[in-house]
Amino acid sequence: MVPMALTPQSVTTALAAVLDPEIRRPITELGMVRSVEVRDGSPGATVLVGVDLTTSGCPLRETITRDVTAAVTALEGVAAVEVDLGVMSEEQRQALRQQLRGGAAEPVIPFAQPDSLTRVYGVASGKGGVGKSSITANLAAAMAADGLSVGVLDADIYGFSIPRMLGVTHPPTKVDDMIIPPVAHDVKVISIGMFTPAGRPVVWRGPMLHRALEQFLADVFWGDLDVLLLDLPPGTGDVAISVAQLLPSAEMLVVTTPQVAAAEVAARAGSMAAQTRQRICGVVENMSWLTQPDGSRLEIFGSGGGAQVSRALTRTLGAETRLLGQVPLDVGIREGGDTGVPTVIGNPDSEAAVALRAVAASLSHRARGLAGRQLGLSPV
Repeated sequence: MVPMALTPQSVTTALAAVLDPEIRRPITELGMVRSVEVRDGSPGATVLVGVDLTTSGCPLRETITRDVTAAVTALEGVAAVEVDLGVMSEEQRQALRQQLRGGAAEPVIPFAQPDSLTRVYGVASGKGGVGKSSITANLAAAMAADGLSVGVLDADIYGFSIPRMLGVTHPPTKVDDMIIPPVAHDVKVISIGMFTPAGRPVVWRGPMLHRALEQFLADVFWGDLDVLLLDLPPGTGDVAISVAQLLPSAEMLVVTTPQVAAAEVAARAGSMAAQTRQRICGVVENMSWLTQPDGSRLEIFGSGGGAQVSRALTRTLGAETRLLGQVPLDVGIREGGDTGVPTVIGNPDSEAAVALRAVAASLSHRARGLAGRQLGLSPV
């Protein structure tokens, strides 16, 4: 006999613990559980669960099947579980879109709303080759490992590299005009590289870049993020200007190397914040030194570049711009970028990982400013 506790209702309750791997909400809440049937048998019951996927080509169908099976098998009296996968109807997808957008009919940029609590950091540099994307990927992984909800937007349209560095293995899922970003190391990731054929360059001009960035901010379901990191292209071009227009409350994190020439260019890039009225949250000096076997430091690219940028931006902006950290040269950073396992995850005790986690912690605990926010005050 089937135990009294084993009912479709008890099975549904157990399924509430199964999260959609991309949306990160219970499948019961998302309307994905189509049916639950309990069939008596010996030595136990067979439970049939109907699950409707958001799209027929859902890349994580096996993950959902495995998680549903595990959750139901754990119930007393269950001998077997059968999962029947289907696809949501147009009405179901429309309801899901409205639910995820909070009832809004049209997509909006959630991070530009006055009540947004998401801290947005644009990771910028004056020139390429300073390790900006590596810094972004490791900061995101470190914050996520610390329990924050983190997203990364790879806004380096021409030189996208974040998907590889974070080990993204499958494309985004589209629910009609809504994009569900893939997740890697508990970080939600979106990049133009997920939508272009391998090896084909992106040849766009300003208006197309602006529209792509706008779509990535509005059409992607980011959920409730604590932090959104934008890996910006080097320099002060169209994308940097678009970020200032679309996300006026975003703060800039400037990455440089110790080299004087790189520091001068980075300072000019950071000074753009004065023109766009954005804040600089700090400076990170990358490739600061190479630690030798005897413990000494070899300063391959010179020294003092990060401090120079910090002083220059403090003078230009009229507010203290701190040097948040110095990250040494470490082959583990390069290896982690190639394998998709950031060094803060793959080698957390390394000198570079410790420095990167310290920068991530300083950004995670920054209080959001009042600029653009509704204070709830009314005239007397």
